[in-house]
Amino acid sequence: MKNSLKEKAVSFLQMVASGEVREAYRRYIGPDFRHHNPFFRGDADSLMLAMEDNAANNPHKTLEVKRVIEEGDIVAVHSHVKQKQDDLGGAVVHIFRFHNDLIVELWDVGQPIPESSPNENGVF
Repeated sequence: MKNSLKEKAVSFLQMVASGEVREAYRRYIGPDFRHHNPFFRGDADSLMLAMEDNAANNPHKTLEVKRVIEEGDIVAVHSHVKQKQDDLGGAVVHIFRFHNDLIVELWDVGQPIPESSPNENGVF
């Protein structure tokens, strides 16, 4: 039984967070991949190098998946990401578009988790 798109998206994020960036790209990124992170050029190599730098600078980074939604060729993953274990971290949503079971497009949006908030429900 082949992995669902949800499983592929989560596996990609877990591998990247644990520093296995090139293997994640080899396994899950399709040809003509593009992304929408405004801090880097929109091609696969630019984002891969940025992810490798982040992994090297944050070897104890954690990614805790809270929910995953799949609709057609789109998967959204809502996660708690911490660059360092003592950080409050951020709430991040990665949106993937798949083609032929490979990731061909990626959006990511996030917000830092505040130290205090009037919202008793929290960010998750």
